[in-house]
Amino acid sequence: MTPALATTATAPSRDPAWLGRVFWLCAAAVVLGPMLVATEFRPWVLFERSNLKVTGQFLASFLPPAHGAEFLGMVLREAWRTVAIATAGLTLAFVLAVPLTLASTRVLSVSALSGHMAGAPALLRQAVRWLLIVLRSVPELVWALVFVRVVGLGPTAGVLAIALTYGGMLGKVYGEILESGEAHATETLLRNGSSRLQAFFYGLLPQNAAELTSYTVYRWECAIRSSVVLGFVGAGGLGQQLDNSMKMFNGGEVFTMLAVFVALVALADRVSAGLRRALG
Repeated sequence: MTPALATTATAPSRDPAWLGRVFWLCAAAVVLGPMLVATEFRPWVLFERSNLKVTGQFLASFLPPAHGAEFLGMVLREAWRTVAIATAGLTLAFVLAVPLTLASTRVLSVSALSGHMAGAPALLRQAVRWLLIVLRSVPELVWALVFVRVVGLGPTAGVLAIALTYGGMLGKVYGEILESGEAHATETLLRNGSSRLQAFFYGLLPQNAAELTSYTVYRWECAIRSSVVLGFVGAGGLGQQLDNSMKMFNGGEVFTMLAVFVALVALADRVSAGLRRALG
């Protein structure tokens, strides 16, 4: 009986992919180097003696945190108002995004079933896409500055600012989700005489509902963070009170409001994670 021959593979002496890794690291350095120079990125300045002293004095001003009953009551009311601004703004953004999404989604076009979309629907689709670009290109902070001048100080400006910017974001991502999914059922419904809304509700929506909802919940979490920033330009909520305390150099109040804000974002993160698990 012939004994089995054992074959041994010789291990390479070095990683065969090292040359490619070195190349891409050098390419990244070539690209990022000029960017860091242009932005005057100098993190070592933070550790200079004079800057460390200023940083220490600034952090020391946060202690002790403000904890008066009246102040804490005000902070909780403003935190609730911040959540209300984010929720109302995202609701309006959703109302704005849904029709724009339906108008810009190619798979819902009847004329596109032949392989080439007709002229008028193609122009409408492109116009809607440009509108979505404009809405999401203008930061919500800029929209808030505009609406503060129009409607005055308060939460209304924050709600409208979030609605416009997030409406553009939701419309763009909703369209990409719908167009990246399986379109066979939708096309079959359209070819058999179904309306666009019927094709959407019975073809596109069922297979993409979880992903659409997950992204919407994520945007709600982002809107809570944005609503605090908008308060710095007078759009109401916790951010406006935080701005007032910073201008008055009241570090204890700033520390307390930052702690409440961190807790608020953490709670929103847990709620959104729970909703995603429920949808998954």
